[in-house]
Amino acid sequence: MTKKILIIDDETKIVEICQDYLKAAGFSVVTSLDGEGGLEKARKEKPDLILLDLMLPGIDGLDICRKLRKESNTSIIMLTARVEETDKLIGLEIGADDYITKPFSPREMVARVRTVLRRAQGDSSAEVIRAGNLTLDRNRFIVLINEQEISLTPTEFEILATLASQPGRIFSRSQLLMAVRGVAFESYERAIDSHIRNLRKKLDTDMSNFEWIVTIHGVGYKFNEKANA
Repeated sequence: MTKKILIIDDETKIVEICQDYLKAAGFSVVTSLDGEGGLEKARKEKPDLILLDLMLPGIDGLDICRKLRKESNTSIIMLTARVEETDKLIGLEIGADDYITKPFSPREMVARVRTVLRRAQGDSSAEVIRAGNLTLDRNRFIVLINEQEISLTPTEFEILATLASQPGRIFSRSQLLMAVRGVAFESYERAIDSHIRNLRKKLDTDMSNFEWIVTIHGVGYKFNEKANA
C-alpha cells in the first residue's frame, strides 16, 4: 500500500521540492502552507508521516506536534531552520520522531522518511519480548504493561525494543542512534536523552516506581535486568 506523506511548510519552494522527490520515490503526498490548514489535513487525511515545519504562520510546528500527539502516533519529522539544540530537543520531547535542519538534501529527506516509516512498520522477523509484566510485540507495534497498552512513537518503540532485547547490556547514545536510524550522527546523540525521558514517563505506571531504563552516568543506558527477576 502506498504511504501517504503530509508536508506542512509555508515555503512554497521547499514544499514543491519535497513533493517532487517524495512522489518520485513512490509516496502519495498532500500539502499545506499554514499551521491551521495542516492540522486540519492531518486529522482528515490521516497520513503515515508528517514533514512539519517548526516556524509556521498562525499555529507553529511545536503546537501542532503537541496537539497531534494527544490524538495519534503518526510519525512526525520536524523541519527547522533553527540551529539551537534546545529548539530541536523540545520538538523531540513533545513527540517528534526526528528532525531535519534546513537547508537539507532532498535525497537525505527521502531517506529519513523511509527510515522513520520502516521503524513504525516494525520488523516482521522480530520476536515478542517479555520482561516481568512488560510485553513488547514488534510485529504488531504494541507495548503492554499489566496488559494495558502503552502508546509510544515509532522512535520510542525502537529504543525500548533495542534496550529490552538485551537486559543489562549498556548502550551508548551513539549505539541507540545506530539502532533507530541506521547511522550514528554525533550531533544527534543528545536527542536520545529526550526520548528516554518520554519513555520513562510513559512506562511509569503502577509498579512502585520500578526503573525500567537505568542511566549509567557517563556511558549510556540499559534495560533493568531485574525486570525478569
